[in-house]
Amino acid sequence: MIYLDNAASTQVHEKVVDEMLPYFKEQFGNPSSIHKYGRLASMAVQNARKRIATLINAEPKEILLTSGGTESNNTALYGIAHRSKGKHVITSSIEHDAILEPCKLLEKDGFQVTYLPVDKHGLVSLDNVKSAISPDTCLISIMFANNEVGTIQPIKEICKLAHEKNIPMHTDAVQAIGKTPIDVKDLGVDLLSISSHKINGPKGVGALYIKNGTKLDPLILGGGQENGLRSGTENVPNIVGFGKACQIVKENMEQNEQHFRKLGTKLTSRILQEIPHVTFNGHPEKRIPNNTHFTFLGVGGEDLIIKLDENGIAASTGSACSVRIQKASHVLKAMGFSHEQILGSLRLTIGTSNTEKEIDDTVEILKKVVNELRAVSPYKKKYNF
Repeated sequence: MIYLDNAASTQVHEKVVDEMLPYFKEQFGNPSSIHKYGRLASMAVQNARKRIATLINAEPKEILLTSGGTESNNTALYGIAHRSKGKHVITSSIEHDAILEPCKLLEKDGFQVTYLPVDKHGLVSLDNVKSAISPDTCLISIMFANNEVGTIQPIKEICKLAHEKNIPMHTDAVQAIGKTPIDVKDLGVDLLSISSHKINGPKGVGALYIKNGTKLDPLILGGGQENGLRSGTENVPNIVGFGKACQIVKENMEQNEQHFRKLGTKLTSRILQEIPHVTFNGHPEKRIPNNTHFTFLGVGGEDLIIKLDENGIAASTGSACSVRIQKASHVLKAMGFSHEQILGSLRLTIGTSNTEKEIDDTVEILKKVVNELRAVSPYKKKYNF
């Protein structure tokens, strides 16, 4: 198989697995226990916290360990909103469901939520952000990079607008982490969500960066772990693995970024040159380098994925969280895509282990598969396939 669905999840790095294994067997203690087993587990958690913090230039005490990006996003939204006097939240129309669904619940709780539009590239306008801010605004949450089309938002500039009005700023950086350098101090964000399994770490663990001085209510109550912000016994093996994955990503950031750009450029140029009636989606420059997103006119995206899978290629149309409920992409709708364009969308996301040969093989298989599907397409006459 050629795996090109790294936006959905990544293969766990061998060194990550090796570092996790002792915490399933020999070092199995509860970090809250005061005996040797507990102390060793606690030290491992704190070491991982340091590694996570280092990746984004934060302080270890600013890292809240969670079960993943979804919990981090929910904690940021509810944690800020429920302790605020204001009842207005600003977000974008192309956020992940881990932001949009909590926003819907906030609306039921009496909050007003502004869903900012985006342009044809999926980019939020700073003027629209500025116009949406009101005296009642208690939080702005805009994703760093879109999970479907890869467009990077002007987070630093949005932060400045937010802070001019003393409004906390959150960004969902789950897709961007490990693909491009992220410095929370430079960005100025108050809260930032990341996830382990997008950077060759284990599933089921993530983190929420909370800038020193930012106050929020806990989402999960109990024994008071994580400084009272997230109760429950820590998932030590996964936390250790997450920390190791962050260390590896930090050490290889420049090399990985060059790798993504090289393969992404080759994949995009060959597809656009060799397959007719294809468009490249998302912003042409302001994007994470491992994401490529296309529309193959006259082809159904799900049919394309099935045929690619039969030919040994793993790909997707968009968010793995939405595909099983057959939901049309709200991201592409917000970008102004027609039903036909949404139908023919395909996301190919590159990982650290992909090779140039895999990219070449993918293009050859794509050419064959697209031709097969277009031969029986209801749009055959329209495009003269």
